[in-house]
Amino acid sequence: KRKDTVTERERLYIETWDAAWSKKGKDASQALLTHLGKLCVLYPNDIEAKCQLAFYNIGEGSALANEFLIQQVLAANPMHPGAHHARIHNWDGIDSAQAVASCELYGKAAPGIGHSLHMPGHIYTKVGMWHEAALAMDSATRVELRYMNERFALPFENWDYAHNRDYLCYIQEQLGRGDASIQGARDMLASPTDPSQTGGSYPAISPLIRAMLKFEHWNEILDGKSIGTPVDPYFIPYKTAAEIIALVKLKRTAEAREKLVVLKAQVAKSIADEAAKAPPGGPPVPPVTEDDTPLLFRVAEAELLIAEGQRMDGMRMLLNIADAEKRARAKGQYSDDPPSEPWPVMRLVGDAYLANKDYPSAIEAYETALKQEINDAWCLAGLAKTWVALGQNDKARVYAGRLLAVWDGAEAGSRIMREVEALGLNATPKAETYKPEKPYDPKALDPIGPSNWAPFAAPKLDCLNVNGKPAKLEDYRGKNVLLVFYLSDQCAHCRDQLTAINKRMTEFVDADTVVVAVSAAKPEANRTSSMLATFKIPLLSDLDHATARRYASYDDFENLELHSTILIDKKGLVRWKRTGGDPFSDVDFLLKEIGRWYK
Repeated sequence: KRKDTVTERERLYIETWDAAWSKKGKDASQALLTHLGKLCVLYPNDIEAKCQLAFYNIGEGSALANEFLIQQVLAANPMHPGAHHARIHNWDGIDSAQAVASCELYGKAAPGIGHSLHMPGHIYTKVGMWHEAALAMDSATRVELRYMNERFALPFENWDYAHNRDYLCYIQEQLGRGDASIQGARDMLASPTDPSQTGGSYPAISPLIRAMLKFEHWNEILDGKSIGTPVDPYFIPYKTAAEIIALVKLKRTAEAREKLVVLKAQVAKSIADEAAKAPPGGPPVPPVTEDDTPLLFRVAEAELLIAEGQRMDGMRMLLNIADAEKRARAKGQYSDDPPSEPWPVMRLVGDAYLANKDYPSAIEAYETALKQEINDAWCLAGLAKTWVALGQNDKARVYAGRLLAVWDGAEAGSRIMREVEALGLNATPKAETYKPEKPYDPKALDPIGPSNWAPFAAPKLDCLNVNGKPAKLEDYRGKNVLLVFYLSDQCAHCRDQLTAINKRMTEFVDADTVVVAVSAAKPEANRTSSMLATFKIPLLSDLDHATARRYASYDDFENLELHSTILIDKKGLVRWKRTGGDPFSDVDFLLKEIGRWYK
């Protein structure tokens, strides 16, 4: 309605977004690109139009053409965050080294944004600069967590935080910091969940299984408690596959064979469940091929075959899996954001050849895997051992030196490091990276904040009780607190929630938990409320919504009160919360959640 009263350039921008939002899918993308292209032609000095065009053209056209646009933007503004962002996405997975220059500047251009620190981590992992990757991703994780704590958000409300932490787990694995990776995954698994997210808020079990396999925690994989039961049924066979590999490594092949039967049944059920989701009368579900099966499942069977003495069959299967992985990588279908697989399968092929003393084949396999996972420590260790077995210590020393450079700061005790040290090569750490790296020191990032989620201090509660006397959170210290922000006694949904809680008050008392309800009602209104008079719940007044704002229970944009349900432990730390347009009335979940952390 305003486009006829503005400049031509502004009108073109309005028409660009109007055209894009009025369409869907490819049509919307094409409309956006067409209009942005017109803007760039008519206004060649408009670097914002060029930046937008480069970003939205990613995957639609030439990466080189996008780079030319990005260079024009950076010529005008070398610290343009949008241009650096576009360049990183443009080259990610295509020719990642082309984006390293922008990785060095993007975080500086937008230092308070988790994504501006996260995306460089993508590139650094692709080019094997693991220390720089850790610096980027650890910073991103800490910035995202700080943002969440400042805004009263939990991990299940912020996918970006969990994704950052998963990626950091993966990078820490590659740096030989398995304990740090496992702790990060466990902290994610222990963080609060939302009952509406039936599959779990983020598959934190994936990095836990990945790290435990890489660092050979065989007994923990099998103890029934270290991994736990996956919330998402999709990961049940992943856990089973890990158990098969652990049993194989512990030479318990008979048990592994029994477990393989279980795995195949789980996979068959998963396929059947997916087929059942197809709508009646709709297109037929395409048949599941071997390439659709996660690599880890097939690796487990191949490793079992080799361990049982069926070496030819096992090796043939491993090579077929490696070939399937190669095809998936070529088609852009290999999951590496970060990888859910613990290894490039060709690395396992190299291990198998090395164990069988087929040294030339081992070298070829390791080198292939090293191109897929640049500066992978396990490949470097395998090459060092293989070259020593061939009597070529000078070549072995090069790979040992590269390993020492990547694992500078690694945790002690890893098998592959012990085996390389036992070679007696006296190697000097020497990195082979696209550019020199800064060493990763997590302690240097502590001023940003923590990288692992933990319960955080509840904001100040400053209200009045029914007698007009001050009421604070400290009044309930030594007790768990269920804090409810409700609209008023006139809200039927609020009354239903408080009624449901009030009926279970004995159970809350048994869990050492007090229930406190806060609204904007005046103290005398709370004192004389006929609707809430019978409740055994203290009613507090937050007259100016100051407390509600601190607890993110007031929408300043819309000037609306929000429903919030918050669990605070005896130390005054927030353990769980839900805020939104409707009150949370799942009392069973609240009691279960208290029981999860209250001892």
